[in-house]
Amino acid sequence: MTTPAHLDTAPLTEPVDQAAVRAFTAELRAQGALRGRALSIVILAVVGLAFALIVVPLFFSIAVSIFTDSSGSALVALPFLVILAIVAVVAVAIVRGVRGSAARRYRLYRFARANGMTWHPGYTDPPLPGMIFALGHDRGTHDLMRRERPRFVEVANYTYETGSGKNKQTHRWGYAALRLDTPLPHIVLDAVGNNGLFGGSNLPVSFGRRQRLSLEGDFDRHFALYCPEGYERDALYLFTPDVMARFIDNAAQLDVEIIDDWLFLYSRRDLSTLDPATWQWVMSTVGALDDKLAQWARWRDERLTAAPTSGAVASGLPGAAAQPAAVLTPPPVGVAVAGRRLRRGFSWVTVVVAVAIGGWWLLSIVIDVLGS
Repeated sequence: MTTPAHLDTAPLTEPVDQAAVRAFTAELRAQGALRGRALSIVILAVVGLAFALIVVPLFFSIAVSIFTDSSGSALVALPFLVILAIVAVVAVAIVRGVRGSAARRYRLYRFARANGMTWHPGYTDPPLPGMIFALGHDRGTHDLMRRERPRFVEVANYTYETGSGKNKQTHRWGYAALRLDTPLPHIVLDAVGNNGLFGGSNLPVSFGRRQRLSLEGDFDRHFALYCPEGYERDALYLFTPDVMARFIDNAAQLDVEIIDDWLFLYSRRDLSTLDPATWQWVMSTVGALDDKLAQWARWRDERLTAAPTSGAVASGLPGAAAQPAAVLTPPPVGVAVAGRRLRRGFSWVTVVVAVAIGGWWLLSIVIDVLGS
């Protein structure tokens, strides 16, 4: 485990060699890792070239004509000079943005290499089971960091889109994923500290209230825990007081999801970033939780226990027939169907807002009708 004390964050902020940045970008393009970004750059270049060859000459022709017909008045040309200045500023910003993205990728790559991780620009439709990975469309991870040992850990940013046209919305998340030693029941910890207005959940989905489990101590002040009905005793087995304390101390501002053999930590801001403090916090949280995850490896779902099999036990008397006896097969690794997924619910806050909007719309129609 890379702990904050041993985390080398210098590559995130120290100066970089621009020649090395260009060579790294060229290598990524040769590997096909920047196909989406390369297409955007090509489109931008085509639009810029068309602007330079058509719009700019036409613009100057009109400006010169107006300036000449106005007896050389400088005030007439002032609006055109302002527009040219704006175009120049936008062009410089685009060039700097492209260079900045290239330098960012190179810094993250060097940071990963310095800390025993690997970096990748990202994948579309990642095959992960967490709640955020099946929503919307145009799904993709960005600036993905992975560490294989001693436990698989993945830190990345993630986006997906909902709606279309004017109603299109891009949703942004940061996440850290830890691979568990065994599949566990589907459990969600909804962090209270990052809830929205009127206590509305920060999560993109909601779960049935009958699956809410109250734990002892101060845990409920920090997290709302959801587990499948019938798995309350299993959740209590997993979330012992020492485990609860570890989550409260280190992950109280993060939403947590345990699903299959994964543990996800969710944030509504980027976690794979050039900010050293963010990386110190993320890896500190991962390290603190990792120390407690090993004890979860012993959990087994008793609902998967096979029916007793028939064995034979000798009576010990000469010539006596063996007597059948029940042999209990230990539960295999896995989770019964009832515990694999939480049941979805709905948010009362969403219902109230929808009713309020609908009521306002009907009221406006009635007012218009009465006014006419």
